[in-house]
Amino acid sequence: MPNTHSAVIPREGGESSTPRPLRISLASLEYWIARSSRAMTLNVWRVVFVAALVLALAFPAFADVAIPQLTGRVVDQTGTLSSSDIASLSQKLRDFETRKGSQIAVLIVPTTQPETIEQFSIRVAEAWKIGRKKIDDGAILVVAKNDRHLRIEVGYGLEGALTDVTSRRIIDEIITPKFRSGDFAGGIADGVERMIRVIDGEPLPVPSPTVNFGSLDDLAPLFIVTLFVSVGIGGAFRAALGRLLGSIATGGIIAALSWFILGSVGLALALGGLGFIIGFIADLFSAITPGTGRSRGGSWSSGSSSGGWSSGSSSSSDSGSFSGGGGSFGGGGASGSW
Repeated sequence: MPNTHSAVIPREGGESSTPRPLRISLASLEYWIARSSRAMTLNVWRVVFVAALVLALAFPAFADVAIPQLTGRVVDQTGTLSSSDIASLSQKLRDFETRKGSQIAVLIVPTTQPETIEQFSIRVAEAWKIGRKKIDDGAILVVAKNDRHLRIEVGYGLEGALTDVTSRRIIDEIITPKFRSGDFAGGIADGVERMIRVIDGEPLPVPSPTVNFGSLDDLAPLFIVTLFVSVGIGGAFRAALGRLLGSIATGGIIAALSWFILGSVGLALALGGLGFIIGFIADLFSAITPGTGRSRGGSWSSGSSSGGWSSGSSSSSDSGSFSGGGGSFGGGGASGSW
């Protein structure tokens, strides 16, 4: 028998007041409940869609920064460089291209937010196509002034000369020291000059005993890599050589890699000693607790700082007479901050 609900219906003309059942099928009741639920769900989705549309229109700043038009070898959207600075730098880059064939461009923007400078600069490289097609001998110096970040983006064909390590040294040793003193024109000019000389085949001088790091943010990735190598890769050495010898071997490898990357004996020894201590202590903990966790190696990254667009003008000295030659980029180069 189907489930029903009863209701009292008054009788007319003095009839008996005995309740007469009003039969409503359970299927009909479920149908009306489902229909009401679908209507409510549809209304909720409409509200969500309208809210998302309003947010998208109200906060356009969350969109990626547009790629500036390639109007010359030097594009400055911040007004940092004077017209004479741009003319001198553009002439130097024009002469270099005439002599060598390679192309170098400079871009100064207020910010790359919400993207990192690495994400933004590779988009610029793909859009501008600096360097000759199939030779890929282009390079771009990108400066995000308000973010206090910069990057040298290197085309495939120059990665053998303008390596990641060399690009990092140009940033740390030549460009950022002048940026910290407020000499942006001098830092860019000297950095471009060193890039030209390296591409021409002149190696950088032997690095000084210490590398000048601008902040603890520059050292943080090194500590992370040291931690991962000590616990993860070092575990294999300790399993094969024992705790003491394995930890010593791990610390030696970290010190050698640090010296190769940084060119600083002091920092290399410090990181190597830290790697030895972390590896030795990690084995002590693994002996106390069951199981040994493994960590995967970390990778270099660049932090970002907040910054907004500032007033400025886009300018170049060879407007309309310069374009990329079709070069390709694969993410080679280096980033830095000041």
